[in-house]
Amino acid sequence: MTQPTYPIGTPGQPWGMAEKAEWRSRQRKRRSYADDVLSVVERLRAGYDVEPYGELDYAPDGRYPLLAIRSRGWRDELPVALVTGGVHGYETSGVHGALRFVERHAADYAGRVNLLVAPCVSPWAYERIHRWNVHALDPNRSFREDSPAAESAALMRLVAPLRERVLVHIDLHETTDSDESEFRPALAARDGKPFEPGEIPDGFYLVDDTEHPQPEFQQAVIAAVAKVTHIAPADRNGEIIGSPVVAPGVIRYALRELGLCAGITRARYKTTTEVYPDSPRATPEQCNAAQVAAVCAAIEFALAQR
Repeated sequence: MTQPTYPIGTPGQPWGMAEKAEWRSRQRKRRSYADDVLSVVERLRAGYDVEPYGELDYAPDGRYPLLAIRSRGWRDELPVALVTGGVHGYETSGVHGALRFVERHAADYAGRVNLLVAPCVSPWAYERIHRWNVHALDPNRSFREDSPAAESAALMRLVAPLRERVLVHIDLHETTDSDESEFRPALAARDGKPFEPGEIPDGFYLVDDTEHPQPEFQQAVIAAVAKVTHIAPADRNGEIIGSPVVAPGVIRYALRELGLCAGITRARYKTTTEVYPDSPRATPEQCNAAQVAAVCAAIEFALAQR
């Protein structure tokens, strides 16, 4: 069956500046970073340090301050736990899960670990419920030296002084039906390649690091999340999104090689969460709770192994 043609560009030809400009012109603001994220961060200033780590100037759409939340009373002798959300702005529970973790659980770790939380790495995309940034770049393939994505470069500068000291990094994501209906077709069109349909897994899963796998750590996180929402099963090929399932709910990527956010530190324990908000078996509340459960389990496991 012939696949439908993406509405921008010419099939088989990568996008140029004109196609990217047309793509940007189609993006509309659908929610507010200031209302949903910055207002919550402001409330958290009462108990935590808030660190500006950059600003995105995406005129005429506006300017977007990038803020991270730090433990107050940072102690250099303690390990660091890094939590990132909203690398893909459309993945809602990653953003709200990170903020909820700080609001409800971060105080439990005072004196045990230094927390650094970047709740919304890609605010322009958050407002437009999109995967890419304003330049049709995927920030989560851009965490590399001389990054072309300002969102990725800013986070890497923030984390650079702590890169060797991070014990655990958990990067909060979602896999959605729109991955298959919009974002993967757009990617194929942008790169001048044919779109090959895939299968969206129903449930939560994790992405471990091929280079330095930590299977016990991943399973501790899966066990905690399974109390909140269901875990994605393998498909008929024993895979999730085209990668072999190495344990229930766990696949592996070469995080650093692929330029993924979870690969930006030397953390012994690192993972990427993937919640499925479009499942008939999950609610937005469960998705946020699953992200929080994953963060808490990740930090607890890492601290117990020191």
